[in-house]
Amino acid sequence: MTSELHVATTGSDDADGSAERPFRTINRAAALARPGDTVVVHAGEYREWVKPQRGGLSDTRRITYQAAPGEHVVIKGSERITGWTADGGTVWKAAIPNAIFGDFNPYAEEIFGDWVVDRPGEKRKHLGDVYLDGLSFYEVSSRDEVGAAAERTEVVDDWTGTTVATPNPAQTALVWFAEVGADETTIWANFQGADPNERTTEINVRRSVFYPEKNHLDWITVRGFELAQAATPWTPPTADQPGLIGPNWAKGWIIEDNDIHDAKCSAISIGKEESTGHNFASLRGDKPGYQYQLESVFSAQQIGWDKEHIGSHVIRRNTIHDCGQNGVVGHLGCVFSTIEDNHIHHIATKREYYGYEIGGIKLHAAIDVTIRHNRIHHCSLGTWLDWQTQGTRISRNVFYANSRDLFVEVSHGPYLVEHNVLASPAAIESFSQGGAYVNNLIAGTVRIEDVMDRATPYHRPHSTQVAGYAFIVGGDDRWVGNLFVGIDPATAYGKYGQPGGQPHSGLDGYDEFPASWAEYLQRIADQPPGDHARFIGVKQAVYARDNVYTAGAKAFAGEAGATVLAGGAARVVEEGAEVYLVTDLPAEFDQARVGVVGGRDLERVRFVDAEFEENDGTPAVLGVDLTGVPKESGSFAPGPIAGLAAGRSRTRLW
Repeated sequence: MTSELHVATTGSDDADGSAERPFRTINRAAALARPGDTVVVHAGEYREWVKPQRGGLSDTRRITYQAAPGEHVVIKGSERITGWTADGGTVWKAAIPNAIFGDFNPYAEEIFGDWVVDRPGEKRKHLGDVYLDGLSFYEVSSRDEVGAAAERTEVVDDWTGTTVATPNPAQTALVWFAEVGADETTIWANFQGADPNERTTEINVRRSVFYPEKNHLDWITVRGFELAQAATPWTPPTADQPGLIGPNWAKGWIIEDNDIHDAKCSAISIGKEESTGHNFASLRGDKPGYQYQLESVFSAQQIGWDKEHIGSHVIRRNTIHDCGQNGVVGHLGCVFSTIEDNHIHHIATKREYYGYEIGGIKLHAAIDVTIRHNRIHHCSLGTWLDWQTQGTRISRNVFYANSRDLFVEVSHGPYLVEHNVLASPAAIESFSQGGAYVNNLIAGTVRIEDVMDRATPYHRPHSTQVAGYAFIVGGDDRWVGNLFVGIDPATAYGKYGQPGGQPHSGLDGYDEFPASWAEYLQRIADQPPGDHARFIGVKQAVYARDNVYTAGAKAFAGEAGATVLAGGAARVVEEGAEVYLVTDLPAEFDQARVGVVGGRDLERVRFVDAEFEENDGTPAVLGVDLTGVPKESGSFAPGPIAGLAAGRSRTRLW
């Protein structure tokens, strides 16, 4: 028999959990909740790490945690600190007993792990943080630096080398430094004239906010909360990946309609657990992280990494913002999941630390994952899909104002990118093959690169079973019905020049690639005999047709039906909570049309020997534009908006 368990700030953990006699803590309800039960949490602020004790039994017999209808519920990983004493100028000091932290002191824990990059001359940052009325501070390396803090208006993006504006210059002058002793932790903070004892001043205490300690607690729903201020650690694909909230290696969670913010590293984790490896490259130093990551894939299979036991999560309608590393992260545990209708912004834009595992969404092994209709902006990298991007679909998203929009790395496909707006200066980076880009607006650069020093796995279609592994030769991509708006490639990458493959405005980076399967086979035939060697230096075919290039963007030399137009402009504009695409296109744009594209219209992926399919194995259907307009038959404007026309137009995207 199912029941409701109620929690309120006026309750008691000695009560019975009824609406009349609610519990005081969510954890008390979590200890009693059974499959089919709903935990209803009433308005107020709860400072606890919610650790579910059991999961549901199926999609229809879940355990649901939800905010009471119409009530604002906040769960925090922080504690409020009073008793600050003035320590000269605008600096204050607090001595905090270590007992408040238990066995986890965020101010003693460094941001550490595989693929963390130590900047020259900088000390490593820690997992702690300080907040003034909800606004996070920056960590500095000494007491003297606390007193000398000043505003910064610009910072260099570590990957592109471009100089970018700081999100909030006044925030950069709010800084802290900590010393951890045997019995207490002393924190100095520059409050820039504010009195921390009269304001809400908080510090990170708990690692997570809603995250089980056990694996395989399936079928849990978390709905309608504000979840904030957790001291989450660095989450590479070769380590345990705890987030502010997440399932911790389970199946069938739904995380929906929440406001999730201020995770020191990652907000939502649908990722790996510890037994398949935990920062071995950094701790042991005997093998590269790449090798340990490869081993983790096979280790995961040995402990039941498959559709029956792992993944199939739904993350929808959340606002995820102001986190240091990721909005959504996952390796292996993310398979078969859906991430849709989320608003993700200001991820890793403080740039306090850096590493190669950062993004609004950062997934490894995103097998049959759908990333649909999300608004992703003001992130250091919008979405990064790394390794085993297979059966993955990036559909109807709006990317803008990111340092980079979409990066697909060392994957073999098939993966599908369709009906998106990619409007940041560095729009697409592909160190992969086997992709299909259909009906997108690309208003930034395209950078392609082979990867011949890391062979990565590919899988049987719609399965976690490994079918083989291979290097990334490059090519085997499909580009159909996209609208390119020209940009000077120099604006996308700054002082480090153009790392690796050269960025291009348009598809001319493929000009030396074969333009058909027949041409590819002929190039192979022209190589010296040899079963293996004759394939190594030959790029795979690129299949391009019916794309439109404006404002100086260049077509692929081997493309069929390309339309190249002088002039043209497109930009994304925010107006309050609404987002618009503003375009000005030449009159000739109205002559360019492309039919509805489906899975059967896209050439088979070579290495994986697989088609572009829905998750049930039927041919992929690309029948809806970004705004929800159906495209069942006929021909439409290239790009993500079915009715886009020449001249000036304005289309609401969000």
